[in-house]
Amino acid sequence: MNRVRRLVLIVFYGFTFLTYDGAIGKAQYDSYERPPIDYLNAEVHDPVARLAERIQSGETKLEFEPSFGYLRSVLKELDIPTSSQALVFSKTSLQLTRISPRRPRALYFNDDVYVGFCQRGDVLEFASTDSRQGATFYTLEQNDEDEPEFIRDRGGCLSCHASSRTQNVPGYLVRSVFADAAGRPKLGSGTFTTDQTSDFHDRWGGWYVTGQHGSMRHMGNAICVDDEASFDRDSGANEMDLSDRFNTDAYLSPHSDIVALMVLEHQTQMHNAIASANYETRQALHQSYQMNELLERPEGFISDSATRRIAASTERVLRHLLMCEEFVLTDAVSGSTSFADDFEARGPVDGHGRSLRELNLQTRLFEYPCSYLIYSDAFAGLPDEIRSPILSQLIEILAADEVPDEYAHLSKPTRTAILSILRDTLPEVQQMVLASNNAN
Repeated sequence: MNRVRRLVLIVFYGFTFLTYDGAIGKAQYDSYERPPIDYLNAEVHDPVARLAERIQSGETKLEFEPSFGYLRSVLKELDIPTSSQALVFSKTSLQLTRISPRRPRALYFNDDVYVGFCQRGDVLEFASTDSRQGATFYTLEQNDEDEPEFIRDRGGCLSCHASSRTQNVPGYLVRSVFADAAGRPKLGSGTFTTDQTSDFHDRWGGWYVTGQHGSMRHMGNAICVDDEASFDRDSGANEMDLSDRFNTDAYLSPHSDIVALMVLEHQTQMHNAIASANYETRQALHQSYQMNELLERPEGFISDSATRRIAASTERVLRHLLMCEEFVLTDAVSGSTSFADDFEARGPVDGHGRSLRELNLQTRLFEYPCSYLIYSDAFAGLPDEIRSPILSQLIEILAADEVPDEYAHLSKPTRTAILSILRDTLPEVQQMVLASNNAN
């Protein structure tokens, strides 16, 4: 074997080894722009793409306002509540010259779409979840001189939105930084990518936060004057009114609801976990089928290595779904808007009126800790080779009398309630439970 060929094999098997080691492999990170993912070129059918089609066909027309441009109109078309508004003042996004503590960027979201608005911004920014390709990014120019047109990003956004912070796939993140008086992050003091597992102490640096959280402290609403050691978390605690910090009349809402922020943190990394599992499964199967041709194996044969990769992704999704290692709240949390009610009202509910969207906010985020994104198009779009194992193992965990330590945060009554909710609200689970009962 010549030296060049040895190098190729070393690199190939090095990448494969990384995928087995609990983190997403470098092979995946380097190859989502190629088949079978073909991220930059594959057709997408996410909510923003569908809205663009409705506009082009004349079925829908966006309304333009002098202060907000197309913002209010697109939120209505995409069914995104104003109560979801979160305000970020750190210069950590596309239109950073438009962002400061006196002029924060507004973010709005529902289960599938995120919309970014800057005062006097050139564009509205969109990140929309496709059931197959995951996070897809768009801009819409904020002028009424031409017909509104969504421009799909072709890789520019991935410099920030495809890294270890997004589980190494094109994805989403909530980032907490030590921001100075101009909104510039003091990167030397460290940054945090946050989700439901993050210590409350490390959340929302560079964000505005409204709502009550008792004795707990976060990084929101505060400016970093010198360094981390002098950062005053008390100054931003339990804030209900932001009008002394900036002109709140310049936004659709004067709030940046703490409950919306907590849901946002969970949702972004849950979406990433689903997309990562989607990519990893498709890549593993693609590589296995290619090897079938070379090794003259039966068509459709799935190799042991592909099986191990899919199994590892299954475990990662389950840990996210069931809120493993979630930070335990030490005081009650309450929001400043109708977001909690708006969020819970989206259901679905079981025969007892229970829902996976029901919030707890006393000791944890959800009353029944299983992510509502199990109902999402992204989860439904997972390949059968991983969706079925996820659901089978989920049912097994929820039905068990005893569970592994990583799921010990779920009491037996809580597991029973989650399984009951899923049986009533997710037909695929109901069918699998019935089939299991019949088999026994």
